[in-house]
Formats: sequence, C-alpha cells, structure tokens
Amino acid sequence: MPERFDPFTSTGRSRSFIIEDMTYYGSKELASAFRTVRQNTIQIAEDIPEDKYGYQAAPGTRTVAQTLAHIAMIPRFSRQLGERNSLEGFDFMKYRAEAEADEKKPRNKAEVIRWLRESGEDFAKWVETLPEDSLKHVYAFPAGAEPPSRTRFDMLLSVKEHEMHHRAQLMMVERMLGITPHLTRRNQERMAAMQQQHTPQTRHA
Repeated sequence: MPERFDPFTSTGRSRSFIIEDMTYYGSKELASAFRTVRQNTIQIAEDIPEDKYGYQAAPGTRTVAQTLAHIAMIPRFSRQLGERNSLEGFDFMKYRAEAEADEKKPRNKAEVIRWLRESGEDFAKWVETLPEDSLKHVYAFPAGAEPPSRTRFDMLLSVKEHEMHHRAQLMMVERMLGITPHLTRRNQERMAAMQQQHTPQTRHA
C-alpha cells in the first residue's frame, strides 16, 4: 500500500505527492462517452430529411449521406487497429481505398441510421471488454507518421473526437438547411423553462 502524506507541512505550506496510480477514465467510461456521442449523431441523422441526404455544403465535400457513412465507418478502422498489438503489416492505403469506396455506396436514410446504430453499439460493447491495463499499450506508427506513436487509450478516445468533428460539420449543414440542431433546441427549452420558473407570477386583484 503506497504511503499517504498529509498535504500540508507543519509550516502550513502545501506539498505535492503522487500517492498512487489512479484511473478515472477506463474502458467502461470510454464506451459510455462514445454511446452518448453516437446517440447525438443518430438524432442528427434522423432530423435531416432523406431528400437532403445528397446535400453538399461545398463542391468537393462529402454529402450528408457520405459524412454519416464515414462516421459509421470510423469505429471499424479503430477496432481493426485496436485488436492488434503491432501495426506491422497493416496496409493503410488499401484500407483507406476500400473505406472510401464503401462510403460512396448508395444507401437510403433507414440503412444509414441502422448502420450507425449497429456499428456504434458493436464498438462500444467491444471497448467495454478491454482490460484497463491494455489501454497503456503503445503502438509505433510507420516512419514519417505524426505522431510517431500512440497509446491504445488515445486511439480509442480519438474515435469519439473524430466523430464529434464530423458531427459539428453536420450541425452546420443543419443550419444551412434551416434546421435547428437538437442540442440547441434542448438548451433553448431548458433556458425557457428556467426563465419561466423565475418569472414572478402576476397577481390578479
């Protein structure tokens, strides 16, 4: 058992010590946070009308459907890497070409949303099974990659971060289509309810 110290010396000056190893964000927290992000993505996919799934914000960018397909694909890549203890022999260019071709396949709205649900839950369930000790594993990337190495924890966390990046793009697209994003609507509803609670009631004589 690591020794514990009083955080103050007899003179009252603060002292800092590393008491023991602590993990505040492990496999279960990673999975839970990812599920929250994915559910919000699915809500956006449901809010955008199907006839707008072909919308492009600018030439050369992904359509709404392709962006959602890309998001659905993100966990696949991270899981393939995460199930390995070494990246030696992994063909990044082949994977990218296959992923881009898969993203561009025509899918209707129901198919896209189903893919988002299934790929998200499959990834979350897998992350939950990972021993927390395995999150420290360090992967070395091929020469020239930046960063040159990453831990499994960082790579798993990046799935959520990557999705949030593209979800922000979709929320901007919603605005361009005249749709108020659901997170904004919820916040507006909360603020309206709070204001109503604090508004003095008018007394009638």
